[in-house]
Amino acid sequence: MTPLRVLYHTGLLPGPELPPDLAGRAEAVEIPTEGPLPAGLTGEVLFTFNAATSNLDDALARGVRWVHLYGTGLDRADLPRLAAGGRTVTNSSGAGAIPISEWVLAVMLAHAKRLPESWGEPGEGRSWGGPYGIQGLHGKRLGLIGLGGIGSAVAVRALAFGMEVRALRRSGGPSPVPGVQVVGGLAEVLDGADHVVVTAPLTPATRGLLDAKAFGLMKPGAHLVNIARGAIVDQDALRAALGDGTVARASLDVVDPEPLPSGHWLWQHPSVRVSAHVSWEWERSRQVFADLFLDNLRRWLDGEPLHHVVDPAEGY
Repeated sequence: MTPLRVLYHTGLLPGPELPPDLAGRAEAVEIPTEGPLPAGLTGEVLFTFNAATSNLDDALARGVRWVHLYGTGLDRADLPRLAAGGRTVTNSSGAGAIPISEWVLAVMLAHAKRLPESWGEPGEGRSWGGPYGIQGLHGKRLGLIGLGGIGSAVAVRALAFGMEVRALRRSGGPSPVPGVQVVGGLAEVLDGADHVVVTAPLTPATRGLLDAKAFGLMKPGAHLVNIARGAIVDQDALRAALGDGTVARASLDVVDPEPLPSGHWLWQHPSVRVSAHVSWEWERSRQVFADLFLDNLRRWLDGEPLHHVVDPAEGY
């Protein structure tokens, strides 16, 4: 039997050798991200980046019937182009759930425990032994905007700290995590939340979701965490909410635009912490993303339903 051929853009797999259980059933061929592909090269499967490479059309024209996207976010993917001709499109939804959820808990703890402000020699009227205004997560309310793989991972960890977790889920279905209350709308998830965490995908429905009206629904002193996409938050409205004390701190791993220009007000605001879209990173990132694809490849070969199939019409 002729092995199924997988085309993958440079860097997305550790190498062309597939795991032993796939040997003989499939072969992986590395292709460049720029320039024409070798004449006569064909492949049924394409493992590629979410943002289009310059030779994407050339790769798609080589007989590709299934496209797997390396990343999770789909706002930079041309889904109609990828799905043209009936091609199946999947992404790596949930692959970053562990490191991202750890990052979220880290910034929530940093806010509650006043880190790094409480480190170092006491000063500015504070004596040895405090008080520093240190708080806890136990008993606090977490409002989750999004309850997919990442949101669920955040919920599991927050519950372990004794937090009350409410979540807004686009499907409206029951929570996959016991102990999480799924609410019916944005007002309910924001109501009384001490920490608001955004994990939803960027779609026409979520762009600018956290606007002035939404911030007006938050309790004073809330902590906003965004690991999804910067454009979900109206940054002008956020600036006003920081100014009037509605938001005590914003911990942002994503902003709009990216990269954030030098001198932008978000860099300079004392109640904002910005990181460079790194919450997904850990020592196992590359392998986890590759393993997710390889698991789907086994399903494709066995005729089983694929995980994380994307609906181009919905954008996720």
